[in-house]
Amino acid sequence: MQTIPDLQNNISFDDFKIEVLADYKIAVESRECSLLGRREVLTGKAKFGIFGDGKEVPQLAMAKAFQKGDWRSGYYRDQTFMMAIGEFTKEHFFAGLYADTDIKNEPMSAGRQMGGHFVTHSLDDNGNWKNLTKQYNSSADISPTAAQMPRLLGLAQASKIFRNVDGINKSKFSNNGNEVAWGTIGNASTSEGLFFETVNAAGVLQVPMVISIWDDEYGISVHAKHQTTKENISEILKGFQRDKNHKGYEIFRVKGWDYANLVETYQEAGAIAREEHVPVIIHVTELTQPQGHSTSGSHERYKSPERLTWEKEHDCILKMREWIIESGIATEEDLVKIERNAKREVREAKKNTWNTFLQPIAKERIELISILKSIETKSTNGVFIGKLKNSLEAIDEPTRKDILSHGRKALRYVLNETFDEKTKLQLWINQIFENVQPKFSSHLFSETERANSRIKEIKPTYNEDAELVDGRIILRDNFDAIFSNIPEALVFGEDSGNIGDVNQGLEGLQEKYGELRIADAGIREATIIGQGIGMSLRGLRPIAEIQYLDYILYAIQIISDDLATTHYRTVGKQKAPLIIRTRGHRLEGIWHSGSPMGGILHLTRGVNVLVPRNMTKAAGFYNTLMQGNDPAIIIECLNGYRLKEKMPNNLGALKTPIGVVETVREGKDITVVSYGSTLRIVEQVAKELIAVGINIEIIDVQSLFPFDLNHDIVKSVEKTNRLIIVDEDVPGGASAYILNEVLNVQNAYQFLDSAPKTLSAKEHRPAYGNDGDYFSKPSAEDIFEAIYNIMHESNPNNYPKLR
Repeated sequence: MQTIPDLQNNISFDDFKIEVLADYKIAVESRECSLLGRREVLTGKAKFGIFGDGKEVPQLAMAKAFQKGDWRSGYYRDQTFMMAIGEFTKEHFFAGLYADTDIKNEPMSAGRQMGGHFVTHSLDDNGNWKNLTKQYNSSADISPTAAQMPRLLGLAQASKIFRNVDGINKSKFSNNGNEVAWGTIGNASTSEGLFFETVNAAGVLQVPMVISIWDDEYGISVHAKHQTTKENISEILKGFQRDKNHKGYEIFRVKGWDYANLVETYQEAGAIAREEHVPVIIHVTELTQPQGHSTSGSHERYKSPERLTWEKEHDCILKMREWIIESGIATEEDLVKIERNAKREVREAKKNTWNTFLQPIAKERIELISILKSIETKSTNGVFIGKLKNSLEAIDEPTRKDILSHGRKALRYVLNETFDEKTKLQLWINQIFENVQPKFSSHLFSETERANSRIKEIKPTYNEDAELVDGRIILRDNFDAIFSNIPEALVFGEDSGNIGDVNQGLEGLQEKYGELRIADAGIREATIIGQGIGMSLRGLRPIAEIQYLDYILYAIQIISDDLATTHYRTVGKQKAPLIIRTRGHRLEGIWHSGSPMGGILHLTRGVNVLVPRNMTKAAGFYNTLMQGNDPAIIIECLNGYRLKEKMPNNLGALKTPIGVVETVREGKDITVVSYGSTLRIVEQVAKELIAVGINIEIIDVQSLFPFDLNHDIVKSVEKTNRLIIVDEDVPGGASAYILNEVLNVQNAYQFLDSAPKTLSAKEHRPAYGNDGDYFSKPSAEDIFEAIYNIMHESNPNNYPKLR
């Protein structure tokens, strides 16, 4: 990053000139990348492009106020900013456009995201934290508009925690909370609820956050008059402006082509946020979008001739150019030289990056063509192999898909033949998959020893005279141990603080640990999750509490698009080990049914989904997660807080393993798989089934994702030869997921003597009241009859028809 030019104090004019011209060169290079990037898409070398042209100058100003240790949570137009802080090069730009899977060439996501999504590496190659105070930090971008906002809140709140909470090891994470979180967003995306939810929450929390709104008056083709009241976002946010009697925001408005005023505005905004921990909004107006929204269309279709003319005249680089000449900083000739050199360097970077991208692919094509030539001379279908070889040779710049497709098709022609060259082809294809598949599939979870699933179990231990207590007491005392031993741990959510959560699992802990660590939050689930994501990205260990499982739907997009993909989309270079605490199972009523499990399972891959049947198991999960690197959702049983459990004597130390099932009752006739509160009903039914001669084996799933890593369920099915899955989710939800795992992953079908069954809730949401529950979700009688009917099918003489 360049030295910050101080426009308010005296510096030498020569130094000032150098600084301004260096900025101008970055802006021109960034623009040229955008222009050539569009051409690469249109020529077919890249799939899609979305660029930062028109936003270059305000991003230069933002970069000057951005300091080491600060964080960005941004918008996919921010390429100039990333170039200005030295974290994004011309080569990175084109490697991202070509989707290069080598993270050394494409450090933003190794080709997993389209260009325009930026990140810095918080973890080294071994998954250990780097010193985040010594580098410029950018959280990993995502495409859904405004979805970067909740995370921004947490990144800013971390500074408040670091500044005000004692005992935290800040050495790699914070300089006394002086870091600012910088957010960027397009003007149209401020229409999203996530934007307003974040703005409100940050105003309440008073955190060091600066939001830049890049305003070019359009959201793709839709003008601001259809997006924003008064067509002016800063105008309608005036109520958030702080005054002498009320906390709030500092709000600035500045033209996006006015370099000098932009630099001054960003310096002032950064100082306010950094020193006072006050959030700031900068509305950057009169920006343009020279190439339209993206490569998928042309803005000439929806902008008037007058608007297009205005955009040409107010292009921020053109206006900066005019200002440089008028101010005597440089001549026309000087600027032409800079422009020519910049364009030449970008073209050279494009060429070199493309060649680098093609090199390993070209090597693989040569290898396969050589193998096909050998097979062509040996196979009775040589003529067809030859055609495949010629087809592959004819492709000028093949992809890996082209190459592998040709190789796999060739195998079909030698199905019934045996010779060394065929074996060589088989091995070559397998080797390609072994080497290449991880480039697209690795790092869904941590691959270090601190992956959640690798944390070893520590069973609860008990005194001989262990007391029977309410389950909530076990949770409370375990949380007490966590907060006492782990200064980085904190919890927040609706009613989590003052009253100690609605079920009092945090009773008395706010008084003991303070309002910053045991905190109440507003009714705003998306930003509660965002707080947790941002703080976990900065080394804290947050627990974000969502009061009831159904309320998680308000935040499912953030969990799915942001949290679940963080480790994956950064190829293991960032982690967000957030713990989401919630409660559910066997709730009554349409809006409190507590059973959206199938949706959660399939929308949040990348997050552990844990379903403890009691509070001792839940406490063990929290302890495990505090030692691990992966995010998780823990769903406590709502009807378990007042049930009696023996008090362990190793709270804070006991650990429930993740991805491991537990056989809670051994039996010989049928394997019954369930979890949560429904499992307790199965346990009750087991006693009733004994009376009719049926001895069931009960397995508690405990962890839905990951699922039964040791494949213990298939071992049970091998013994009983029968299987039923009992679940309170809708048909085809979690029960179908479990059945797929047992049949298709564990291959339990080979041991079944009867068709496997699932018993789930009805299609509709559960109706209210005891009768509503009885006729909506599996009852004890439903479970009894379903199991009995399987045994009747198998042996109708011993088990006559029930009804």
